[in-house]
Order: sequence, then structure tokens, then C-alpha cells
Amino acid sequence: MNAYPNITVIASLIADTSRSIFLAALLDGRALPAGELAYMAGVSPQTASNHLAKLVAGGLLQVEQQGRHRYYRLASQEIADLIEKMASIAPPAQIRSLKQSSQLQQLSHARTCYDHLAGKLGTSLCEALLESGYLVEPNEPQSKDYLITEKGSQWLSSFGIKLQSKPGSRRAIARKCLDWSERRHHLSGLLGEQLFHRLLELNWIRQKPGSRSIEVTEAGKSGLYEVLEISL
Repeated sequence: MNAYPNITVIASLIADTSRSIFLAALLDGRALPAGELAYMAGVSPQTASNHLAKLVAGGLLQVEQQGRHRYYRLASQEIADLIEKMASIAPPAQIRSLKQSSQLQQLSHARTCYDHLAGKLGTSLCEALLESGYLVEPNEPQSKDYLITEKGSQWLSSFGIKLQSKPGSRRAIARKCLDWSERRHHLSGLLGEQLFHRLLELNWIRQKPGSRSIEVTEAGKSGLYEVLEISL
């Protein structure tokens, strides 16, 4: 008898074009209604409802009822990490239109990955924190996390970030997350989330409505270069 978890259950849930589109569309942490997800996947509302029910039953999605509408979101950060990692080893999408090409460029430049930043912006932030000595690689080669140095803690505090975990929380502080477009790591965990929200507060970035793509403002370009020497 095989004592390993039955990963084929999860694999079979993801191995459907419509369901994979739903999961990718929810990677920015939003909750979306079934009708909008059906439109994105190009399927009927009834077909979408059947697929979404399977994803909820399989623990990949959560659903919330508001009036006549049901809103779906990813069940956890771990699900987002799984989808992002799968995307990093998947073959590139075939670009068939100028619109697709533009969307890919925007997502590759800067996007959200659940509750943190990804794309060139996300990996540049991660590398800049490492090069500045604010983060370091741990001694354990297989570790999934970076370590924040004393110098890094001081800089984060001066930048307006206070890393306070909720009591009893098991969430990682500075987790490595492999970026599918850059093939390098960006930051997830509590630090990744706090950096994202701090850049929003400073108006250094803006989230484009209805999209995962992020716009870096002119103030953001000069600010990121000034504090971390990041050129975008």
C-alpha cells in the first residue's frame, strides 16, 4: 500500500483548462464571482459552476455567498505558491495576438502573486534586499526562507514596515517564491505582503483595475532607485 499522499487528486483538479484559468485568475488574492470567472475561461455559467464546485470540494478554493452571488478565492497562500511554481516549469504560452503579447509583458514586468509582488519588480526587490545585506541566505541549503539581518530590521523599520505576526501564526516571514516569468525568487510571506502594502501607501505602485498587473509610478521609479538602487 502506498503511504504517500495521493497527489493525483490535486493534479486531476488542476489538469483542466477551465479550472487552471480560474486558479490563475485568482492568484492576486481577490474573490471573483462565478460569472466573471466563466467569462475569463470562455465557458457557460453552468459549466463554470460545476468546475468551481469541484475546486471547492478539493480544498483549492473557498466560496462566500453574498446575496444571489457566490464569490470564489484561493483557499490559502500555499495554493497560490503551488500554482506559481507549476507556472515556472510549464512551457511558455503561445502568443496569438497583440493583446496577449501586451498582457504578458505587463504581467512579466510587475504583478501580484496572491498578497505579494512578482515579476521583474518582485525579483528586483528581493535581489536588492539581499545585495544590501538586509536579507541573507540561511546556512541550511534546503531552507525555503531568507533570514532578516539586524541591519535589515533597522532598514525595514525606517521604511515604515513593522513585521508583527498574529499570535499563534505559523506564517513564514521571508519566504522564497520562484517567479514563473523571471525564473528567480521573489519574496512572499509576511515581509512580501508588508512590502506590497507599503509601496501602495507611498503611491510608488498602483494595481490596475481587474488585473494582476502593477504599474510603477514615476515617484516609485525614483523612490526605488533612491532607497534600493532598483532601476525599472
